[in-house]
Amino acid sequence: MKNKSKVAVLSSDAAEPVGPYSQAIVSNSLVFISGQLGMDARKKELGGTVEEQTRLALKSIENILIEAGSSLDDIVKTTILLADLDDFSVVNNVYAQFFSEPYPARAAYQVAKLPLDAMVEIEAVARLKER
Repeated sequence: MKNKSKVAVLSSDAAEPVGPYSQAIVSNSLVFISGQLGMDARKKELGGTVEEQTRLALKSIENILIEAGSSLDDIVKTTILLADLDDFSVVNNVYAQFFSEPYPARAAYQVAKLPLDAMVEIEAVARLKER
């Protein structure tokens, strides 16, 4: 019997996973979104700049949330992984265009390498909208 307390979410308007994982899982009124690279879902290629990749990653997160029945306003926590922490201010500027107060809790890290040589990867946890 399938576990109904753990349901996968798949949006065709977000980049396909690059491995054996779900774009998101809904469990106990929360949406857990896997790390999203800054990839164009239709062209299946990474954006050319960290700014473009950040925008594409956040747009994928937004589309996954819509599919799950949630929205960016419902995000409670994000984690940003950067190939170069010197890009933090650029990422921060794009990030600020997607969120308003109260902002989600957040962590940001520089990592040695990201899948497909991406410059940024963003994951999120959101609440499901109350029905």
